[in-house]
Amino acid sequence: MTDIEITVEVNGTVRRSSIAPRLTLADFLRVDCGLTGTHVGCEHGVCGACTVMMDGEAVRACLVFAVQADGTRITTIEGIASPDGTLAPIQEAFREHHGLQCGFCTPGFILTATALLQENPTPTDEEIRDGISGSICRCTGYQGIVAAIRAASTTT
Repeated sequence: MTDIEITVEVNGTVRRSSIAPRLTLADFLRVDCGLTGTHVGCEHGVCGACTVMMDGEAVRACLVFAVQADGTRITTIEGIASPDGTLAPIQEAFREHHGLQCGFCTPGFILTATALLQENPTPTDEEIRDGISGSICRCTGYQGIVAAIRAASTTT
C-alpha cells in the first residue's frame, strides 16, 4: 500500500507525516510522535484508555485511523498541562482526590473529563458517572475519579 501524507496539529505542534493508511491514531501518536501517554488497552474502543481530543471532542484513538485526523487538532495527555508544566485544574484535581490509581487509565479519564467539563462545566455526580461510563478503571470504585471531576468542575 502507498503511504498517505497527513498534516496534524498535535498539542500545538504541526506534524507532517507519510503514513500507512491503516495506521491507527493511537499508534501514530505513540510511535510516530513519541507521545506514550495515550494507552492502548482493549483495541476495541471499550476501555477508554486511548481517549484523546480531536478538534475538541473526545475520541477513541484506537478506533480512528491516523489519516482521518488529517487537518485536525489533536490534544493528548501531554498537551493538557501548561507549557511551563503547571498542571491543568483537572490534572491537579485527579492528584488531590486520588483519581490516579495505577495511572494506566488516567490519561483517558482526564481527556474524557476535559470533554465533559467543556460541554457541562458543572455536572452533577450522576452526570459525571454517565460521562465517564465509557471508561474502565480496574483499580478503583471510581469514587476518587468522580470526586476529582467534581472538584475540577468548580475551578473551571
